[in-house]
Amino acid sequence: MRATAIRHRSRRGEEAEIRAQFDANVFGLFALTRAVLPIMRGQKSGHVINITSVAGQVGFPGSGYYAASKHAVEGWSDALLAEVKPLGINVTCVEPGPFRTDWAGRSLKQTPVKIADYAETAGKRLDGTREVSGTQAGDPVRAGEAMIALTEDANPPRHLVLGAWGV
Repeated sequence: MRATAIRHRSRRGEEAEIRAQFDANVFGLFALTRAVLPIMRGQKSGHVINITSVAGQVGFPGSGYYAASKHAVEGWSDALLAEVKPLGINVTCVEPGPFRTDWAGRSLKQTPVKIADYAETAGKRLDGTREVSGTQAGDPVRAGEAMIALTEDANPPRHLVLGAWGV
């Protein structure tokens, strides 16, 4: 009985982490966008820039829930653009690959349980992600400059892939 209780607690913890990821990456973004849209509609202009990821286009082993949250933002952004473009509002998803940020450092949440069947797929990807933390090729300053340039573009792209993975 005790082992079952521990297992259920563990599953609940994993479920809570998945929901927290969706709260931050999806529902938080939805709420913030809803907060600024009245201003943009009123001025008949604006630009919503949603940070997704290369993982919003392609799911990688070991990051399925993260990819799912970023895919959700991509789909929602498609619908949002169709709704607000006639009002003078643009929507772009910025899809960075690896950048020198804390994403792969202390903010990265990885499943602590290793399943041997996934060692060569998800396991290798998780290990590799940890190992490159802080040494990724992508320059966050240049990424910020590219996002500012988006707001000055009369015809901004719907997608902007940044970093070496986007080449």
